[in-house]
Amino acid sequence: MRIFLYSFLLFISATNFSLAQNPVRTNQTLDKKDNWTPNDLIEPSALAEIIANPKANQPQIFNIGVVDDIKGAKNLGGVSQKENLEKFKTTLSKLPKSTFLVVYCGCCPFERCPNIRPALNLLKTMGFTKAKLLNLPTNLKQNWIDKGYPLAMK
Repeated sequence: MRIFLYSFLLFISATNFSLAQNPVRTNQTLDKKDNWTPNDLIEPSALAEIIANPKANQPQIFNIGVVDDIKGAKNLGGVSQKENLEKFKTTLSKLPKSTFLVVYCGCCPFERCPNIRPALNLLKTMGFTKAKLLNLPTNLKQNWIDKGYPLAMK
């Protein structure tokens, strides 16, 4: 009985170590495929520079998540929710396809974000040619706020 107990405890320890080294991935994570290329991204520093320059061609900025608003952003809420995606579609339908736009979420790392893929799919399906995803690979706090880039006044 003692050998069985030690074997069982060893098995549990090995399993826990293995899980700690290889995080469990849900089907939701496995099924997500990035639908953007490096050309579809805009760096935070570049967007901050554009926002700071009143003479620059200002993009339409859409917050498609549940984080703080960047200066000038229109908050649509998380577009992983059908009603917010529809609101985004309605908003986009009023804009020329050549509109310079930037979308961002920043709730979590890109690989786990439920909002950026539906938004980019919609932009591509609708034929927007100057749409960019703000490159926030970690989150809005680390990649934007902590760098002192402008937020909307509350």
